[in-house]
Amino acid sequence: MHDLDEDHDHGDFEIGPDAIIEDIEGLEMFTLKSVGIDIGSSTSHLVFSQLTLRREGASLSGRFKVTERKVLFRSNIMLTPYLSGTLIDIEKVKRFIEDAYKQAGVAPEDIDTGAVIITGEALKKENAQPIVEYFAKYSGKFICAAAGHNHEALLAAYGCGAVDLSKAERKTVLDVDMGGGTTKFALIENGVVTQTASINVGARLIAFDDADVVTRIEDTGKILMNELGYTVELGKKITKKQKEDFAALMGRVLFELIEREPSSPLAKQLMVTPPFKNYRGLDQIDTIVFSGGVSEHVYDRDRTSYGDVGPILGKQVRDYLKKLPKKNLLREPIEGIRATVIGAGEYTVQASGNTSYISNPAVLPVFGLKVVRASLKQGRPVLEALHQSLAKFDLTSWTSGLALSLSLDGQLDYKTVRDVAEGIAAICKSSENRKYPLYLALDLDVAKSLGSILKEELKVDREIIAIDGIEVGDLDYIDIGEPMGITEVIPVTVKSLMFPGTKLN
Repeated sequence: MHDLDEDHDHGDFEIGPDAIIEDIEGLEMFTLKSVGIDIGSSTSHLVFSQLTLRREGASLSGRFKVTERKVLFRSNIMLTPYLSGTLIDIEKVKRFIEDAYKQAGVAPEDIDTGAVIITGEALKKENAQPIVEYFAKYSGKFICAAAGHNHEALLAAYGCGAVDLSKAERKTVLDVDMGGGTTKFALIENGVVTQTASINVGARLIAFDDADVVTRIEDTGKILMNELGYTVELGKKITKKQKEDFAALMGRVLFELIEREPSSPLAKQLMVTPPFKNYRGLDQIDTIVFSGGVSEHVYDRDRTSYGDVGPILGKQVRDYLKKLPKKNLLREPIEGIRATVIGAGEYTVQASGNTSYISNPAVLPVFGLKVVRASLKQGRPVLEALHQSLAKFDLTSWTSGLALSLSLDGQLDYKTVRDVAEGIAAICKSSENRKYPLYLALDLDVAKSLGSILKEELKVDREIIAIDGIEVGDLDYIDIGEPMGITEVIPVTVKSLMFPGTKLN
């Protein structure tokens, strides 16, 4: 649907200066070298990749799509080093990253684009700041994503291949991403992550050396051991029975969430996010996939302890799976402990200015907007859908640095667009700062109508940029350029987080 009866032309495409043009005839293909860097509370690692992008569709299309992902080098997995209980040794992390570049035979200037994912303890202010500063020199090339619990669950669901599995087989998949300190859950329906949650259950809540002497205890580890009637102390030994009971208790709590909502006081206490809403448990899911470090033990691919209860916890999960009333739920992921990004692919698309809405061109250009995608289905309250979309990124209100991507279905008449506008206006009112511009990307050509209703009818008191013909997802970042020429074509650069092994369409 177009707002006006006008020709809908897309401008010529642009390719960034770092792209390597490979197609002689018509610049139909180019490649990028990309790096994915994962810095977490338990482990850190890098993946170097080559991404091939080809022009999509008709020869005059400005859209490029990643058609091939080739992993060039995977670094070792390092146990994230600490100076204290919560302070990461940033210098050791930097050296690890620099060594990985050398081992890969890649210089920083060889990298066209990349992604840095910071999770867990690394997110804390004293840790995140030096990490961000370290990558500031690569500004423009790198996406730096600070992933809270829900966002981390979203990344894991894509990274392990669970989203691709759900999409390919049109099934409801539950991804259970088990790490050192937390376990993240992602409910995926027909290729869309609909809900995420997290609980304080993980293999390294208590760490110990080769002599079973305790070297690290998280607060949650103490809570769980107290529940069992045990006392653990730094410098004291932990017994085999204590480890087994500890792992068994964590397994019971996990399957309480898998089979139903958290009902025990302990499970409720350990939740770090709200649980799934209206979750029907095993009746709702077709497949369970485990990812994260502990998944290597769940699938019995690794029996090494690494100074934690990983192998014991993995066996407990296997035993619980055998007892479930619903059989044959378990599937293996494409990636386990390395369920993370392999970098970022970049391509440029053009949106027609004829049906875009620009309240003030002065707020452009803008760079590195995180895309929050909302699928608005008829019959479902718009505001509820928008809040659920924000929750996937650990957000409760609208803030700066975001672009709202809207997918609309059904009959796109005035009432439908007005309902969408009212939901967006309500989200904007919850924002702490009303000076932030509102950036909207729509997959259909209703941007001008939506922008006009928001600004002129609902009197939303912030600048609004609404652009049409843009298809972006939850794990994309976009740059929006200034309007070009008399047609006011708006160039939009899309940077997509890339994952290993997923199927390409």
